[in-house]
Formats: sequence, structure tokens, C-alpha cells
Amino acid sequence: MYYTTALLLANALYAYACPQHSNHKVSGALNKRQQTGEEFYVRPDDQQWAYDASYDWGSIDPAYELCQTGSQQSPIPLTLNQGLALTHRPTFDYAENITGNFYNWNYGAAFTLDHPEGEYTGLPAFTFEEGYGDSGRNETVYMTGWHIHSPADHTINGDRSRSELHYVHVDEEGHERVVLAILLDPSNDASPFFSQLPDMVSFNETGTQVPAAMNLRLALEEVGDLSEFWTYKGSLTSPPCHEGVRWFVGRQRLYTSRTQMKQILAVSRFAAREEQQVWEHEINV
Repeated sequence: MYYTTALLLANALYAYACPQHSNHKVSGALNKRQQTGEEFYVRPDDQQWAYDASYDWGSIDPAYELCQTGSQQSPIPLTLNQGLALTHRPTFDYAENITGNFYNWNYGAAFTLDHPEGEYTGLPAFTFEEGYGDSGRNETVYMTGWHIHSPADHTINGDRSRSELHYVHVDEEGHERVVLAILLDPSNDASPFFSQLPDMVSFNETGTQVPAAMNLRLALEEVGDLSEFWTYKGSLTSPPCHEGVRWFVGRQRLYTSRTQMKQILAVSRFAAREEQQVWEHEINV
């Protein structure tokens, strides 16, 4: 469950809002399982920090100091009393058939989109207004992948969903900029988004990638295209806890079938960072 900071930094893409994400493209037929080798994933036994001790990450390594001292750390508790965002409404330019690699990021299901190394503007785009009024400007970011936390990172009125889906976006230079969070809970009907996925990959198979194609818009359609949401200025939810990340957290939940939720949880490990105190997060501002 422990990995070295050196390896994390060497991979350069450690921080796609959570650790151990990569953009390596794997050739081969769709849905054919492939072993990747240690250069793609780090082993759980080498991990230096753990989610169940997230309150003390800042003491582990000087590079993690912001986890302790930051003023816009994520996640934070959200409530209906805070209202919902009236500005920053995003627009999405997501293609329906996106290829990439389905895998387990050591804590749950994940998917990384195919793209040329260092080139991000050809990826599915997400445009929102940063600031508002005369000082507002449109900003476009690009989706590099998604992953799941179980249980959810964010609580709503103190209630925590079973899981949370993160759509991660970067700027033109590949810096993490926006995370779109969708809360997941079980119900009676199957989710079209999760119905399109290959068989789940276990956290014991972190060296396995499954090339796949999927429709990223399905998750948005299942939550009303994010018509109601909270937004705030936050951080990555894993070391080194970089700030400068804008969060969009949907009010509507995505409901899976009971079977789908059991499959999600069966390949997940505890991955919820302790909620942070609200400080300079500028909720819905």
C-alpha cells in the first residue's frame, strides 16, 4: 500500500486529481486484457501515504506541506444552505466514441483517454466562465480521464454517497485544472454509463489495462447535463495536494443498479480523504 515519492514524480502524471494515473497508450483489440509492466503502475506495497491517515499527510514529506497548510484544500462538506451555482455553467464538447485504457488506479475503476504525448487540445473539451460579470472570461479545459473513489469524497448535508466519479480536466499544458464530480448510489435500474464498461479490473490487478471505447456523455445525461451544481476553488485530493483546481460537484446523483454498485465496490479500496475545513474556497463564487 505504499510507494515512493521518487517514482511518483518520475511518472509526472501522478496528480490527475488522484495518484497513479497515466496516459500510456496500449495497442491491441478492444477489451483484450494486457499486462503493462511496472513502468505503468506502482505497487501498493510501495505507497508512502494512505487515505485512512489523510489528516497527517503534511508530516510525511516536505513536498506534501500544502496538504497541511493550504487554504483551498479538497474535499469540503457541501450543503443546500450554501445554495447552488448561478454562474460558471459549463458547456461540453465530448465526442460519443472515445478510446482509451480501462484499469484500476489501485483504489478503484479508472479510464485514461488516448492522446499524443504532451498534446491535450484534441481531447474532449469543457468550457466554463472563470470569474463573472465584467471580470469573467471563458476558459476551456480538456478531459484526460476519469476514476472512482469509494466512498465519496464529498458529503451533501452530511450524507456520503457510496462512490464518487471524477472527470479530470487539464489546461493546454497538461496541468490539472478542473474536476467534475458525480456522486454514485445504487437503485433498481442499470446505469447506461456503467453498462458500457468492460469487466471490472481488481485493485489486485493494477498492472492490467483493457483498451476500450466509451461514450463519456452518458454520465452527464444521467445527471441532467450538470444543470445544478456546486463549484469551488480547491485542490487535488491526494499528495502533494496542489491547489488551483476548480471543482464542479453535481447535485443530481448518478444511480446504478445494485449489481453495478456491488461490482464497483468489489474492486475498490477506501479512498476518501478527510473533509477539509472551508476557508478560502469561494463556494459558488
